[in-house]
Amino acid sequence: MAMEKRGFGSSGLSIHTLRFSFWFWRDNMGCMKNMIPVWTRRGWVVVWVVFLSLGRSAEIQEGLFPFVLPWDDATPGITDLSSTLIRPAGKNGPVTVGPTGHFQVGGQRIRFLGVNMCFGATVPQKPHAEIVARRMAKFGINVVRFHHMDTGNYPRGIINEKGTGSGELHPEALDRLQYFIAQLKQNGIYANINLLVGRRFRAADGLPAEIEKLDWKDRHLIGFWDARHLQLQKEYARALLTAVNPYTKLSFAQDPAVAFVEINNEQGLVHGWLGGEIDRMPDVFRESLRQRWNAWLKQSYGTTAKLRTAWGVGERPLGGEMLVNGGFADGMQRWNREQHAPARMSATLISEVPAGLPAGSRSVRLKVDQVGKETWHLQFNQGGLRFEKEQPYTLVFWARAETPRNLSVGVSQAHEPWSNLGLSASASVTTQWTRFELVFRASQSDTNGRVTISGFGGVGAVTDLAGFSLRPGGVIGLHAGEQVETASFPVFDRKTIGQRTPAAYRDWMQFLYDTEEQYWQAMYRFLKDELKVRCLVTGTIVGCSPATIQAKMDWVDTHAYWQHPQFPVRPWDSEEWIVPNRTMVNERGGTLPGLAMKRVLSKPHACTEYNHPAPNTYNSEGYLLLAAYAALQDWDAIYPFAWSHSNSENWNSQRIGSFFDIDQHPTKLVTLVAAHAFFVRGDVAPAKNLVVADLSPQRDVDLLLNARSWSLVDAATAGIPREASLMHRVALSPTGAKPKNALAPTQIKLGDNAFASDNGELLWDLSNKQRGVVTVNTTRSKAVIGYGGGKTYALRGITIEPGATLQDGWCAITVTATENVAAPRRWLVTATGLAQNTGMVWKNAEKSSVGRQWGRAPSLVEGIPARITFAQPAARTAAWVLDARGQRAKELPVRADAQGQAVVEIGPQWQTLWYEVGPR
Repeated sequence: MAMEKRGFGSSGLSIHTLRFSFWFWRDNMGCMKNMIPVWTRRGWVVVWVVFLSLGRSAEIQEGLFPFVLPWDDATPGITDLSSTLIRPAGKNGPVTVGPTGHFQVGGQRIRFLGVNMCFGATVPQKPHAEIVARRMAKFGINVVRFHHMDTGNYPRGIINEKGTGSGELHPEALDRLQYFIAQLKQNGIYANINLLVGRRFRAADGLPAEIEKLDWKDRHLIGFWDARHLQLQKEYARALLTAVNPYTKLSFAQDPAVAFVEINNEQGLVHGWLGGEIDRMPDVFRESLRQRWNAWLKQSYGTTAKLRTAWGVGERPLGGEMLVNGGFADGMQRWNREQHAPARMSATLISEVPAGLPAGSRSVRLKVDQVGKETWHLQFNQGGLRFEKEQPYTLVFWARAETPRNLSVGVSQAHEPWSNLGLSASASVTTQWTRFELVFRASQSDTNGRVTISGFGGVGAVTDLAGFSLRPGGVIGLHAGEQVETASFPVFDRKTIGQRTPAAYRDWMQFLYDTEEQYWQAMYRFLKDELKVRCLVTGTIVGCSPATIQAKMDWVDTHAYWQHPQFPVRPWDSEEWIVPNRTMVNERGGTLPGLAMKRVLSKPHACTEYNHPAPNTYNSEGYLLLAAYAALQDWDAIYPFAWSHSNSENWNSQRIGSFFDIDQHPTKLVTLVAAHAFFVRGDVAPAKNLVVADLSPQRDVDLLLNARSWSLVDAATAGIPREASLMHRVALSPTGAKPKNALAPTQIKLGDNAFASDNGELLWDLSNKQRGVVTVNTTRSKAVIGYGGGKTYALRGITIEPGATLQDGWCAITVTATENVAAPRRWLVTATGLAQNTGMVWKNAEKSSVGRQWGRAPSLVEGIPARITFAQPAARTAAWVLDARGQRAKELPVRADAQGQAVVEIGPQWQTLWYEVGPR
């Protein structure tokens, strides 16, 4: 429960005044001064403190101080969780699925806190492998996901550059991998092996030469229907999983420490088609898919007459024009150039138009003058359009650009809440005029809809648009000459699918679903029956593959990122990118409801990739929120992404090196200890109530007709409110079976701005607009995450009173008991906020990008001021500042309040992110 802090508001000092700054002392003593907020009996006041500098080379910026967790640290202490791991991993047998649908080892439930290793980090030098394994164990990490091993040639991966094919393993890389997995095993850490992630299939593999025209990710789609491609995947799996590890004397297939295998990362046939990837396939691959499609139609209908009867229902001819001034003959009348500051875009009418447009037509030239904070901050649209639910509409326009790019095309409400009305597509624009025809069905009726084009690129980018038309109708069943008997039906393109009747569209989706399921089952049975793997197998994430297909695997996987990097100019451009600097506590669960909605009843649930990417200055919230709500949902595994992408030369960079890596990220690492307690130790109990939505395979296919790539059907689509996952456990049932006491989606009652878990341990409080706070309140773990500055939080025997911070009171404070004994307990306190590198240069005031200027070592962090009261005698309590290795560096004062309880005041003057409080 939160209340305004007495004395804080009356001190005459604003949050801004209480911001602290550092200066170098200009004499030969090498000291520095610090103005800091300190709690007194009269409230928070500002005092001057002088203390020894770390040396003239230490660069202190904006109230930040250096804090680096050593890459080789495995020292024991209060922050060391290695004793919680069972050594060696696999000692009690392989990981299995228990009768309650959770992971277990030796009949005992087990949860996993994992990390990802990518590219060269999967094959470290042997001395480094030993050090890294011990350090991971210290943080309680008990599984490592080996990801993107197949993307790079050794030493950036496991592939042999001189091999005859794209999947040949480099002998030394395999040896390093085997040694690393042996070291992890010795330290109680299991392995999760990803088979297909970034492999670049090529003609030398025995595939058509056109394979090399495809993006590396699109090459993976072909295996869903191509026999040769599937065989190549099996050959790679056999070579990797059956080779005997000389350091364990077991193959990965037989080693109980290899707990998991994933077949094909973030891929699916339905997903690929919805994303337009099949549309762009070379004809040689589309032809083989077309043959399978015609065989499916033959088996399903037998004759053209039967098919015509089925597909003829719902045909609609084209109706009248809905847009006004679609050819710009009347200038910009009715067209809106939408700009959200600081984004700016100019519009100029030109006479050059594609051939065949009506006389008097013109085109509009749009030039980006300034990009915005978000890619949608520049739009070109026309509103005032009426749509009727389930009715088809045909949108036509022409486009070109000075450099190729993908435009976003949508139809949505022209008013709050701006919901999509059935069309959300991508148009691949080139330097030549291209005609786009998009047919869609309105997802709901609306009297004020709009057509919108966005995604215009970076500063200076030019796009020409012409020939707009929007008409109702435009739907048929069979085209002339299409016959079942002659196998003459084409592959249905995503961009033109709306031109077919609903029955035709549904058959196509069922074909894709069936073909995809056959692929997953073929690989699953190969691994289980031929390779005899002991581990648990999954296919890919729900979101890229239908939940009802992945439900037939051993476990179900998901991924999510809060504010993933955006690239408005070119994909993965190292200079032109944006990570919106927003905190997730101001959202209604942010990423977490989307993860929860993908859980399948009675199946282990994992999130094998999760991050709040750097340089987001609020990212220390990420793993705390994930762990707390994963525990509430009773999931089975969570994996931060990633420990490292680098080769073993960069383990000791002492700086935040990229969007995703956490091995040198001080605040993300420090919060792992509390996250481990929330989730692995189970301090946050599962929600009492379970909400279940029915999702049969047939209903899944029906709902997929309106799905989008990366966001396939889940429990939210099936009727469960997203916010329910902040209160209760949620799941979907592919079979219709559910516990007798399960709640139906219609029984859920949501709060307006505060969502309390039904076990009383978590509260997501949005009652103060844009000042959200999440609290964790369990017997052994407490936390205040968000805008807690200036408030008091009484949490089961511990009271936390955060002070002023560099981010307007935003902080992430945890108090975790290290022993399950009566008071006085031993507690670990972590207090995190902003983190960045020395010399990091922000490109804007919003701190959404640094381009290439990530800065240098050491990493710098914010010290969080807070007053923490423990319900234990002050006379029997001691407190310590901990250094970067988690060792006691200095004793903190402990004073007594009016009741004699221990009061500890933390803050930036101690130059640390964690503290120990315990018996004297």
